[in-house]
Amino acid sequence: MAQSGNREAVRELLDTYGSTYASEADIRLKNTPQPLYQLLVLSFLLSARISSGIALASSRALSRAGMRTPRRMADTTWQERVDALGRGGYRRYDERTATQLGKGADILLEEYGGDLRKLRAEAHEDVTELRRLLQQVPGLGPVGADIFLREVQSIWPEVAPYLDKKAQQGARRVGLPPEPGKLADLAGDTDRATFAAALVRAALDKSKT
Repeated sequence: MAQSGNREAVRELLDTYGSTYASEADIRLKNTPQPLYQLLVLSFLLSARISSGIALASSRALSRAGMRTPRRMADTTWQERVDALGRGGYRRYDERTATQLGKGADILLEEYGGDLRKLRAEAHEDVTELRRLLQQVPGLGPVGADIFLREVQSIWPEVAPYLDKKAQQGARRVGLPPEPGKLADLAGDTDRATFAAALVRAALDKSKT
């Protein structure tokens, strides 16, 4: 595909899929402890074997219940977490998930004072190390860490461009080159997280199969 064709494909991609998962979950992402933790919880939920719609609704339900920080999450009971997840439609793994959310909050409080910026600092701008550190959180595996990094790259510039295998899959699907460097060039001034999320949404769009 010629360069002009690639540019047109990027415009169509953003017109169709151009929103981050954080914005869809009503998270106003900035480099402060609360929204960073909300993004971590969202990434954890999105990585589970449930629909993205249920994960997003459950993230919003947890936030409405006040569980927006590790301290607030740790201070809730297991049943309160189960109930909030249920209100979001998350029922298949809700009991295990409620336990993991509590344990994860405890770890973040103990290791980082509940502030993910301290986890970032510990990685010393090494994205591979940052990805490893994120996976200390119970239930947040490689997929969840990738989701978090794709979304956070707009405010943690050392992460960008973060275009993992799922984003590259989306690029292939819409006829764009899958190489991260080429994709980053095509993105131009587009917000990195928005571009990555659009590629992932394209990869997951079953209507295009």
